[in-house]
Amino acid sequence: MAGQVVGPTALRMMLGSHLRRLRERAEVSRTDAGWAIRGSESKISRLELGRVGFKERDVEDLLSLYGVTEARERDRLLQLAREANDPGWWHRYGDVTPDWFDSYLGLEEAAELIRTYEIQFVPGLLQTAEYARAVARLTPGNARADDEVERMVALRTRRQQILDREPPLKLWAVIEESVLHRPIGGPEVLRHQLDALQEAVTRPNITLQIIPLASPGHAATGGAFTLLRFPQRDLPDIVYLEHLTSALYLDKQSDVDTYAEALDRLTTTSPPPTQTQSLLTTLQNQLR
Repeated sequence: MAGQVVGPTALRMMLGSHLRRLRERAEVSRTDAGWAIRGSESKISRLELGRVGFKERDVEDLLSLYGVTEARERDRLLQLAREANDPGWWHRYGDVTPDWFDSYLGLEEAAELIRTYEIQFVPGLLQTAEYARAVARLTPGNARADDEVERMVALRTRRQQILDREPPLKLWAVIEESVLHRPIGGPEVLRHQLDALQEAVTRPNITLQIIPLASPGHAATGGAFTLLRFPQRDLPDIVYLEHLTSALYLDKQSDVDTYAEALDRLTTTSPPPTQTQSLLTTLQNQLR
């Protein structure tokens, strides 16, 4: 497969980070920068965090305000702004995904390492199509139409390609054993999902640890979360927390450190990855 491509979400974050450094070097306040582009301090904050798209005119005005006059540097940053505004491949699935999930899809595509803790479902990147289909049908409220469900499954399958790219995404998942007892979609779907996990853990870029039901408790008491790390130095680690109707993206270093420490504790207090296959075999035998 083709090599890793930096998507628009990561590009926005990279450009925003660069503009922030230029602003600070020029000793310009966010308020003054906002005034220069006919906006507000909060708009500058959103731009610098990569949370919104960039208008080329705004980037040009900010570069002038920050004293960036060298033509090659201006052209490079303006080209980055244009590329950052291109929609990612996942936008074609916008009809079946909430707006707040788009940013995660872009970050997932750009990541080199994802560490995740899951308490409800098998992590999405490891789900079989049948399991993903059953999860999609659990949507609260009105039942999803069949075509919507199939598009959600197609999206899930497309996301999994990052495990096969070159270089492949490294995935380290820690899940509660209860996840693997929950017959989402029925016993047969769960059996096939366990088979798929057995195969997945043989791959060098996938690590899975299972927290036994008998575990006395652990550090991650706040629920499921995901930590993403990127190969670009301009991109900070990000913690993703998903709620029923929204999501949080945390990049403040103290927050990231807290969640990273919780994951470290989970990985050191749970059975090691070398025991995962035997644990999965035990669960498979229980379903036979």
